[in-house]
Amino acid sequence: MHHLITGVEPDSAALRAGFCAGDLLVNIDGREIIDEIDYQAFIASARLTAEILRDGKPMRIRVRKEEYEPLGLHFGESMTLSPRTCRNKCVFCFIDQMPPKLRETLYVKDDDWRYSLMMGNFVTLTNVDEAEFQRIIDRHASPLYISVHATEPELRCRMMNNRFAGNIMERLTRLKEAGIRFHCQIVVCPGWNDGEMLMKTLRDLRSLAPAAQTVAMVPVGLTKFRDGLAPLRPFTGEEARQLLQMIVPFQEECRRELGTTFAFPSDEFFCLAGEEIPPEEWYEDFPQIENGVGLLRRMETEMEDAAAFDDEAPFAGSCKWVLPTGVSAAPHLRRLIDRFAPQGVKVKVLPVQNRFFGQTVTVTGLLTGGDILAALKEADLGDAEEILLCKVTLRHEGDLFLDDMSIDEFREKAPLPVRLADCDGQALYDILNGRSGV
Repeated sequence: MHHLITGVEPDSAALRAGFCAGDLLVNIDGREIIDEIDYQAFIASARLTAEILRDGKPMRIRVRKEEYEPLGLHFGESMTLSPRTCRNKCVFCFIDQMPPKLRETLYVKDDDWRYSLMMGNFVTLTNVDEAEFQRIIDRHASPLYISVHATEPELRCRMMNNRFAGNIMERLTRLKEAGIRFHCQIVVCPGWNDGEMLMKTLRDLRSLAPAAQTVAMVPVGLTKFRDGLAPLRPFTGEEARQLLQMIVPFQEECRRELGTTFAFPSDEFFCLAGEEIPPEEWYEDFPQIENGVGLLRRMETEMEDAAAFDDEAPFAGSCKWVLPTGVSAAPHLRRLIDRFAPQGVKVKVLPVQNRFFGQTVTVTGLLTGGDILAALKEADLGDAEEILLCKVTLRHEGDLFLDDMSIDEFREKAPLPVRLADCDGQALYDILNGRSGV
């Protein structure tokens, strides 16, 4: 496969070696380049030889540079990583529970180990054939983030509706033998992979430590759009408490023998159970923060740090906010605001029922513009002067909610001016003290 070079960085190793825009890169050290993963692996050496085509004529270019120094080439579309799609039909798949007629990007099911390596996306490895799996090993793609859900072969096949999904322990063992590290995820579904099946999965994964570094447990998320899908139900508060209690001996054993808690329930389990969020040291270095493991604790720690290092004069202003949030996080946010809000600052924490997806969905990141507006309209806002809205409710570009309402439309319909805030403790502390927000 040939890759068009569209540009060469000034003062780069590639420019010094003689590469030119318009050249076609054929191989490096005789090895075919499939995509950017291969390219980055092959250019890590201090000495390499590239074969190119220039005006249709083959040439060899020898490169000398520092080890791991970027080569300095830019490429066309052939080097772009197009996400590989999922081949499973998981019983808990959130995308299958999406309502119709939303923007197309919300229905994309990606399952690509390359994005797992580069961005921390969780993958199942069920769409990876033997040749591609060997490439993972050859490229030493580490760490990876792997959706396991169950290690019992028949159960994993059933949960993922894929008869090829049962070899996960074999593949994880091969990754361990190759020196590749991985973090694991379990979406826990009551009556499916909880109880003894959950403990079996945890014990199996622990046997792969230290290659298996952590396991996150996340309660299944269910919307109201489940017609024709497998019968599932959410966790009750009592079931969440039982799960947290059940894994305590396993966690203590892991701390004694592995030096790590290893198995981390997401914040949702603690919220469902009505239990206190564990202390900061319990989360170690927050290895599964993107899975909602320790988000609430980290926010509190960030606010504590912000207060400890705040050398500015105490805020003497008077602000009155209303803060819409998901139902599960509302009690925690109320406690933080009571603790850190300066005198004269008043914040009404407004739990928003998720009518768009259904009231079993309680996280802030899945609230829609329409549901937030409805909650604001129905609530007694008292003397609030401004709406404080977390940016996590918007897509990455910061312009659209999940229901395709734009932030501009939201501002027009909102009963009060809107201020957007980053979703971290430092940002919240600064806003409470009159320093930031947009």
